[in-house]
Amino acid sequence: MPHSRSAKKSARKLERRTLRNRSARTALRTVVRKAEAGLASDDQSVATAAVAQAVRALDKAVTKGIVHKSTASRKKSRLFLRLNAGNIEEA
Repeated sequence: MPHSRSAKKSARKLERRTLRNRSARTALRTVVRKAEAGLASDDQSVATAAVAQAVRALDKAVTKGIVHKSTASRKKSRLFLRLNAGNIEEA
């Protein structure tokens, strides 16, 4: 338990930030899961739109400090690989 006034304030701030970040991280995971579901579907336009939305959400999460930029880059790369593999199979 914090003793000093500044430590108590830091603990309060940490609690608020944790709640905000947890909510944002959960929303991000949901968007990425929807993109993966879109990739699993046969409709290419749905998959493209879902991946675009996931990429946007990942970029926003990086700017807000929710995820590390390398993590976002890796997730985006894997989504694009799957999206482009679907394009090749159709051609």
